[in-house]
Amino acid sequence: MTAKSQQGWTGDPAELLRVGEGFRLADVDPDATPGYGGKKSDGRADLAAGADEVGDLQERLFATSREDAATPSVLLVLQAMDTAGKGGIVRHVVGAADPQGVHLVAFKKPTDAELAHDFLWRIERELPPAGFIGVFDRSHYEDVLIGRVRELARPAEIERRYGAIVDFEKRLTDAGTRVVKVMLHISPQEQKARLTERLERPDKHWKYHPGDVDERLLWPQYMDAYQTAFERTSTQDAPWFVVPANAKWYARLAVQALLLDALEDIDPQWPVATFDVAQEKERLAAS
Repeated sequence: MTAKSQQGWTGDPAELLRVGEGFRLADVDPDATPGYGGKKSDGRADLAAGADEVGDLQERLFATSREDAATPSVLLVLQAMDTAGKGGIVRHVVGAADPQGVHLVAFKKPTDAELAHDFLWRIERELPPAGFIGVFDRSHYEDVLIGRVRELARPAEIERRYGAIVDFEKRLTDAGTRVVKVMLHISPQEQKARLTERLERPDKHWKYHPGDVDERLLWPQYMDAYQTAFERTSTQDAPWFVVPANAKWYARLAVQALLLDALEDIDPQWPVATFDVAQEKERLAAS
């Protein structure tokens, strides 16, 4: 990370949050703030500073793509239980980027037309173009999470999907896309508090869905499904990152740091003018 975004970090979030060998989701404390030594107020200040970096790097990336069709892209995959803060990540982290260079997709229940194809068909149609930051609010992982928990597919098909996902993401990274996969990890107690707030505030009723309670009853099964997904699909080129998310400010700061790592790895530069700048200055002055 750059100097600005490192102000409150005491460790590298990309290393601290990465799912590696022997990782156990059950060992992650949703209240923790790994690698960050500052308080909430510090986190908000660092988030604002990092927003300038995100905006600058994303604009450089987008500008480069106008001249070079082979410019890399970034794909941010957000997965979580309901109320974990995916919307806040989109607003406060990705929102720092110019919208014209962002491709956001919120995947819902597959339509009949989508179900007529392989589960990755609708995903491939929404991949970010060159020079874009793509954001998947839920993703192809729903097909091995809710698909597994709700038994929406046979066990053999779920098993096939893990391998298909690994192959799919390898093709993406080989083609130059930086894939950043984030699971926002909240506790069931924190989710209950957030759902309660939605019920108590009329301006939040639109966010509440009765089915959220049904999914809460399957919390252990979902945690098991996430654990299996991590074990089967966290690879060197497309690792998973588990971000403790009971503290919204920390989750946003951590995801911003991961996004900055991906952008800085690309290191986009302003494209060189394809015209004579001095001559154009003279022409403009005389016009």
